[in-house]
This record gives sequence, structure tokens and C-alpha cells, in this order.
Amino acid sequence: MIKISALLHVSILVSNLEQARFFYETTLGLKLNPTRPDLGYPGAWYDTGANQQLHLMQLPNPENGLQRPAHGGRDRHVALAVNDLDALVHELKVAGIAYTLSKSGRRALFCRDRDDNALEFIETGQS
Repeated sequence: MIKISALLHVSILVSNLEQARFFYETTLGLKLNPTRPDLGYPGAWYDTGANQQLHLMQLPNPENGLQRPAHGGRDRHVALAVNDLDALVHELKVAGIAYTLSKSGRRALFCRDRDDNALEFIETGQS
């Protein structure tokens, strides 16, 4: 029987890699992983934990123009652990990125990147 033991990476489509990298690196503080091979299209990899990565891929989005729910929790999204939700709120405000708090009451929030990809951040207290 097959047993899935881990989620290794998530890929996110972006329209402008430079703009996306600014958000993911400057606003969110992710560090670029330099080992990404040339895959024939622009992209970036970020390590997000033990054997886990976030991949940005600058490719045409087949869902461009699709209307998304205002609250990212009601859309496909990637959930990422964050050690300090208040610090993230500050960075999002500085960057002009709108966010909504989790409707569950957890210390969590949802926002969207510049390409309308929904992201969830859950405070875990771990760095």
C-alpha cells in the first residue's frame, strides 16, 4: 500500500519573477535556494523547512482573470508556519498587502501575492 510521508514542495505560478521575488524575499523574508537548475523558464526555489520548498514558476497562468474569493481561506492556498504573526502583519502593511485574519480564531492570517495566489500564515512560535 502507498503511504505519502511528506509534502516536499509547492509550486506557484507568477507573471513577473522579479516582482514575485521581491515579495517573497523582502516582505516574507525567504532566502533564495541557489541550486535550482535551468528548467527552460524563469523561476526561484525557497527552502521553507526540512526538505520542504516553495517554487516560483514564471509561466502563463491558465486561470488568469478567474475571480477569487476575498478571503484566501476559501480558495486554494498554501499554509506556511511563521514564528511571529505581528511581525508579518507589519511587513504586509509596509508592502501594502491586504490580509484577513483566520475565521477559525487561530493566530493565522491569509493574504495574496501580486499574482493573486492565496497564502496562509499560521503562528507556531517556532523559528
